Amino acid sequence: MYNIGEEEINAIAEVINSRKLFRYEGDKCLTFEKRYAQYLGAKYFRLTCSGSYALHAAIVSLGIGPGDEVIIPSHTYMATAISVLTAGAIPVVIDIDDSITMDPDALENSIGPLTKAVIPVHIWGASCNMETIMRIAEKHNLLVIEDTCQGIGGGYEGRMLGTIGHAGAYSFNYYKNIVAGEGGGVVSNDSSIDKRIACAIDPCHYYWTGRADDFMPFASNGTRVSEIVGAILNVQLDRLPQMIKAMRTEKKKILQKTKYLEKLGLKQTPMNSQDFECGTHIMYSFPNIDAVNKFVNIMPSVIAGKTGRHNYTEWDQILNGEGAAHPLMNPYKMSANKNCRRSLTKEMLPRSLDILNRTVMIPTNPQHNEQQINNMITNIDIAANYAFGKMGNSNIESIRSELKNIEQIESQKYDLDEDAYGINEPSNNRIQ
Repeated sequence: MYNIGEEEINAIAEVINSRKLFRYEGDKCLTFEKRYAQYLGAKYFRLTCSGSYALHAAIVSLGIGPGDEVIIPSHTYMATAISVLTAGAIPVVIDIDDSITMDPDALENSIGPLTKAVIPVHIWGASCNMETIMRIAEKHNLLVIEDTCQGIGGGYEGRMLGTIGHAGAYSFNYYKNIVAGEGGGVVSNDSSIDKRIACAIDPCHYYWTGRADDFMPFASNGTRVSEIVGAILNVQLDRLPQMIKAMRTEKKKILQKTKYLEKLGLKQTPMNSQDFECGTHIMYSFPNIDAVNKFVNIMPSVIAGKTGRHNYTEWDQILNGEGAAHPLMNPYKMSANKNCRRSLTKEMLPRSLDILNRTVMIPTNPQHNEQQINNMITNIDIAANYAFGKMGNSNIESIRSELKNIEQIESQKYDLDEDAYGINEPSNNRIQ
C-alpha cells in the first residue's frame, strides 16, 4: 500500500452517514466503474471482491471451461492457475523469458489442439510483450485474458494494460498499486462479454438493474462489493496518475545512474515497454546465483525465484491435482479433460527457475524524495561492487555500515517466508 489517509476516511464516513452501504442503493461503485473504464479507455468495467475472482469472471465470460487448456506463465501468483481450475479448465504452464514475463516463443511452441486461451501476466508492474502475444493469439484463434492484478496504471506502447486482450482482470488488494484492502474488477470492450462478467460477479444483479431480453443469466457465486470499497477506490483513483508518474521517474533515474555498473556484470533486466510499464520495480539480471546472494546480503532486495507462490514450484493444488473441494468437480478428474495436458512437476521448467533465481528486484515508492532515491543509487553501487568482488576482503559489516538509510523489504508482499514451503511434496498418485 502506497498512500491512504484522511480523504479515504472521509469518503468512508460519507457512505456510512448516508446509510447506503449496498451498491445498488448508493452510487460509489457505479461511479468508480465508469471512471475506471474511462481511465483505461475501455467501454465496460465491473467491480468484484478480489483479483482472483476477477480472473474467474473473465475466464467464464469467454466461455472457457471443461475440455479447454489455458496457457499461463511459470511466474505469476498462484491465483492465475487456480482461476483456470475454478472454470473447469486446465492450466498449462510455460516458460518466462528474461523480462520474467511470458515468453512468446514458449507460447507458440506450447499451443495444442485443446488450447483455448492464454493469460499473459503483467507481473510486478512489468508489461508483457503484448504485440507478439496478440499476433500469436490471432494466428491460432486464441482468447486473451490479461492478468493485470499487479499492473494497475501501467501500459504497453500507449495502451493501458488489461485493455489489449479480450478481457482484463485487476486486483485492489492491500499490496497493489491502488487499494481497498481487498477488491478486484474486470474490463472488456464487448457488451456480450460484459453481460457475462456481470452475471459471473452477481447472478442476481438483474433483480436490481432489470432483466435483459438478449441475455440468459447463469448460476454463479455472488461476489459484489460494498459502497465502502467503491468510496475508497474513487479516492485512490485520484492518486493513481501521479503515483505512477513518480515511480516511473524514480526507476528511470536509478537505471540511468547505475548503468555504468554493467561493466561489473550488473545487467538491467530487459523490459517490454519501458516507458509505459508501471515502474514499481527496478530489476537487474545477474550472471550467476553467487553474485545474486552477495548483492541481496548487502542491499535489501528481492530474488524473483524466492517469491513463494509467485513461482509454479509452490502451487500445491496444481502440483497435487487438487482442482476442487469435491472430486466430481475436480477438473483434473473430469472426463472432458482427459486429453488435456494435466501433468506439472517442479522440475519441468528449469529455464524459468534459472532466470528467476538470477533476477533481483528493488521496489520504488511514489513517496520517495530525491535524497532517498540518491541513497538507493549509492546502496546499489556498494552492493554491486561487493557482489562482483570489487571490495577486496572487506568485512561485510563494515560494507553495510556504508549504506545510506536502507529500507527493509515487505516480506509478506513478496511471499518471502521460505519456512512455509517445501513441506508438502506433490502426490505420487496424480492423474496423468
